[in-house]
Amino acid sequence: MAEVAYVNASRVYAGTPPVRAVDQLQLDIADGEFLVLVGPSGSGKSTALRMLAGLEDVDEGAIQIGGKDVTNVPPKGRDIAMVFQSYALYPHMTVGENMGFALKLRGVPKPQIKEKVLEAAKMLDLEKYLERKPKALSGGQRQRVAMGRAIVREPSVFLMDEPLSNLDAKLRVETRANIATLQQRLGTTTIYVTHDQVEAMTMGHRVAVLKDGLLQQCDTPRALYETPANAFVAGFIGSPAMNLKTVPLTSGGAQIDGFEVPLPRTVLDKVGSAGLTEVTFGVRPESLKLVPSEDEGMSMVVELVEELGADAILYGSVRIGDRPERFTVRVDGRTPPALGQTVKVGLRDQGEIHLFHPESGDRLTATTV
Repeated sequence: MAEVAYVNASRVYAGTPPVRAVDQLQLDIADGEFLVLVGPSGSGKSTALRMLAGLEDVDEGAIQIGGKDVTNVPPKGRDIAMVFQSYALYPHMTVGENMGFALKLRGVPKPQIKEKVLEAAKMLDLEKYLERKPKALSGGQRQRVAMGRAIVREPSVFLMDEPLSNLDAKLRVETRANIATLQQRLGTTTIYVTHDQVEAMTMGHRVAVLKDGLLQQCDTPRALYETPANAFVAGFIGSPAMNLKTVPLTSGGAQIDGFEVPLPRTVLDKVGSAGLTEVTFGVRPESLKLVPSEDEGMSMVVELVEELGADAILYGSVRIGDRPERFTVRVDGRTPPALGQTVKVGLRDQGEIHLFHPESGDRLTATTV
């Protein structure tokens, strides 16, 4: 069994004041799970991974692998294999030698090394490249060699630190599909770090979102998308990002550009009793639609049309109070409005709006206000 646990683990760098790169991280990863750590630059995701690898100290709390406390165990004693962003291949060795080097250091017999390398090469479609040097390979092929080197070690845990960031867009999509399929076949516990939320949503069984060293939410991709715990997660997960605007409250709902968005009475009562006069209103671009000019909705001046083929993304301004605010709407790509045109925008479904506390950013429901 290779379950992994961060037990209130922190990494604190000296300074005035001290910098808590990872702050009291409490996270359990099941045996065989593919967990993705995602967040913006400086969120602590790579530091958390390096703490698990033993490459960063754990200043507070503990880290466990397979139920064993490995907080003070050196990297080589943790039974992990790490795939780096830079591939870290030895240029003077062939692909086969690179893949089998860790086994050679362990003193594994040559026939056994050859067998394991060949088995991994078949999985990764690298058989015909085993005698080549890394310089003769493409970026995607080098990445597969780095993966193969990790696989032949048969570790308890795979750690991957932004392994696809050096690849072009098309190859990145292809390789992430290969990694997800391979992990499912091997069933090895995998922790994968990325700043790309699309990558996170398409690969992970669960996704842990970090910001400023703090865990914001950990759940399935669908749960993160549909019920974000706070405004940060709501704005970070989803592409294009959710529209998040602080809007005034009325007796019946939220006021946007003279259009009152009805809100559940239970929520309004709770918000009112908490003394709030405004909320952070969230709605995803695909939850908005263009409506006839005589219908209720927001008047938006189209400032940019991003044509994507089947869809088009409209970027435009809507007035909230006395200020213009940018809104994003996903529409049918076959008949998008023209640049500069004023369109009417309404909601597809009242159930697709999200409300957050204007100060804390926490999600608001009838039970949490």
